[in-house]
Amino acid sequence: MVALLGFLVWGLVKKGESSLALGEPVPVATLPTLPEGGEGSLEDYRGKWVLLNVWASWCGPCKAESPALDRFEKQNRNQVTVLGIDTKDLSEDAMAFLEEFKIEYPQLRDASGDYTDQKLKTTGVPESFLIDPQGNLVAHYSGPFKDEAAIEAFAAPALEPQASASKDQNQ
Repeated sequence: MVALLGFLVWGLVKKGESSLALGEPVPVATLPTLPEGGEGSLEDYRGKWVLLNVWASWCGPCKAESPALDRFEKQNRNQVTVLGIDTKDLSEDAMAFLEEFKIEYPQLRDASGDYTDQKLKTTGVPESFLIDPQGNLVAHYSGPFKDEAAIEAFAAPALEPQASASKDQNQ
């Protein structure tokens, strides 16, 4: 039991060492869209704040955070673009997930997990990345957001410039 626990801790430490560093450019790749029929890339959103959320239809915590993430996107779409990446999943299952939770923000699909595992260096799902308009990593969150307040706190750097600009205009 102790050996197993030690192995798990070692694995998490090794994974943590290989994660993207804050301030580092986030790697891009062209991936198919969901629904199928197109292609897209993180590069398409250059010049905008992006909250990139990696998920899978078989992930229970992804199901739990989806309603809050969708509400956040609808309320803040003028300040930050939410972009989903479905990973290691079947297209039909992913589409059923999007329909069940009525997710409307843009979605890409990484069926093999190569982009999410090797380039984004994810450790699991759900996992989220806040990316600035220049394409650099500002914040990273492993695990599910429990509510909209947690998402807003994570995305605060993207929301603050708009909020302070609004305050300046009102004074």
